[in-house]
Amino acid sequence: MDTKAFRRLLHSSEYYHRKGFGREAEVANILHSEYQSDLIQQIRENNYTLQRGEVTIRLAEAFGFCWGVERAVAMAYETRQHFPNKRIWITNEIIHNPSVNQNLRDIQVEFIPVENSHKDFSVVTKEDVVILPAFGASVQEMQILHEKSCTIVDTTCPWVSKVWNTVEKHKKVNYTSIIHGKYKHEETITTSSFADKYLVVLNLAEAEYVCNYILKGGNRDEFMAKFSKTCSIGFNPDTDLERVGIANQTTMLKGETEQIGKLFERTMMKKYGPTNLNQHFLSFNTICDATQERQDAMFQLVDEKLNLMVVIGGFNSSNTTHLQEIALNQGIPSYHIDSAERISLENRIEHKPLHEDLKVTENWLPDGSIVVGVTSGASTPNKVVEEVIEKIFNLKLVAPVV
Repeated sequence: MDTKAFRRLLHSSEYYHRKGFGREAEVANILHSEYQSDLIQQIRENNYTLQRGEVTIRLAEAFGFCWGVERAVAMAYETRQHFPNKRIWITNEIIHNPSVNQNLRDIQVEFIPVENSHKDFSVVTKEDVVILPAFGASVQEMQILHEKSCTIVDTTCPWVSKVWNTVEKHKKVNYTSIIHGKYKHEETITTSSFADKYLVVLNLAEAEYVCNYILKGGNRDEFMAKFSKTCSIGFNPDTDLERVGIANQTTMLKGETEQIGKLFERTMMKKYGPTNLNQHFLSFNTICDATQERQDAMFQLVDEKLNLMVVIGGFNSSNTTHLQEIALNQGIPSYHIDSAERISLENRIEHKPLHEDLKVTENWLPDGSIVVGVTSGASTPNKVVEEVIEKIFNLKLVAPVV
């Protein structure tokens, strides 16, 4: 399928919108009251530090809502204002934050139902409005909606669209797209839908396995068993890895994406020689600026003397998970929570350790004076960060003396 031609067709449709409806002023107060925080602004103005009693909060210098998320959320609210009497659907969580998605439900934005792991678009009629989330939607989903002639409001982050354009370039010259990402993540699903041949690698270890296969060959059946769920239909590692291009899920660790890109570049240079590298390897910078800024700020924060770290964001948020990873790699006790409700005044916290299920930790805040690092993923409103900080202060004030 010529996905580039289809996108041009979709964008020219009278039913397609990706620039909002000029109702920014109408939703500004709602967005401020729901998502902004005067306390967070105060902390920013005080060198990202706030001290009360025995607790010092150190806030990362880049955290929370990025521009793409703010744009997507604002467009969703504008859509409800612009179509007050229409049924509005969204194809997936608009962003990975439970409070934001609940707020959309509260203004009667319905989620496409899922049956047996498949979305049921039969509920959508021509009279309906469908929002595409910040992660985007797959080509197949956009085709279905276009054929229904329903109104489409596309809030896809431009950084995600940039990755799609990169994959299109790979396809044009018959290169296989090596996508650094999580194959089940909505963004990676949408990106791979624009590719012809693709292989998704989760991390550097998987990339090394693939590069070893390129250089030395190996057991094809073992390779396909390992990547059976993460590659294009009909993928053949013996022929489809001769020409590769690098792309990524925008929320992955920047440093790891760069390492993977350099690894494939060295591999293709070793196999085909420096003079032939450009006939076998393509790489474009598709790392999201906002993701990079939040990761850089986290690296800076964990260099300080912190007693512990609190990372706030949806449990299914990839960029939040990677912030947690940075803290843990520095040996700092770190707690990933999605809301202040996870903290109880009995000095108990329900949190999600990296790659584990939710667990409860007792006496997580130590006695005496403490310095707590705080950051949040790109889908987390400042108001949620404020609620967590206030909960920590309150907990230290009322915690019983042991």
